[in-house]
Amino acid sequence: MPPYVLTLIAHGVIGFLDVVINHEWLSKLPSRRECVAEERLHSAREFLFAALFASLAWAEWHGAFVWWIVALFAGELLVSARDVVLEGDVRQLPASERFLHLFLFMNLGIMYTLTGQALLVWHALPTGLAPVDHGWASWVLTAMALGALGWALRDGLAALRLGRKAAAV
Repeated sequence: MPPYVLTLIAHGVIGFLDVVINHEWLSKLPSRRECVAEERLHSAREFLFAALFASLAWAEWHGAFVWWIVALFAGELLVSARDVVLEGDVRQLPASERFLHLFLFMNLGIMYTLTGQALLVWHALPTGLAPVDHGWASWVLTAMALGALGWALRDGLAALRLGRKAAAV
C-alpha cells in the first residue's frame, strides 16, 4: 500500500477527533451565531476531503487527471489558511484544538509530500483512471469519504441556520 494512503487515513482520524472533541463537544460551533463563517469553511473543507478520500480510495489519476487531485489539495490549503485566521479572530481555541491542529498541519505536509511524489509519477503516464485496491484501506477511505460528506452537509446546514439567525437580529 502506498504511504500516502496511510497519511490520508491518519488525517481523517485526527480530523474526526478535532471535529467531535473540539468543534462539537467543547466549542459547540454549530450553535454559535458568531461561528457562521467558520462553519461554512468547515463544510467546504469536509466536502474537499470527501472528494479526496473518494478519489484516492480506488483509483490512481494518471496524466492530466492528476490536476483534479492537485485542485483538491489547493482548495484545502486555501480553506485551511483562511480558517486559521478566522477562528483565531472569532474565538479562543481550547488547548486540545491547538494540539490537534499541530498534528493536522504536520500530517498535511507529509501527505502533500507523499501524494505529490505519486502525482509526479502518475503525471508522466497516459491520461486516465487506473483502478487500484488498497485492501482494507480502500474501504476505510470510502467510509471516511461518506462520513466527511455527511459532516459537510451537517456543517453547511448549520451555517445556513446560523446565517439566518444572524440576519434576523
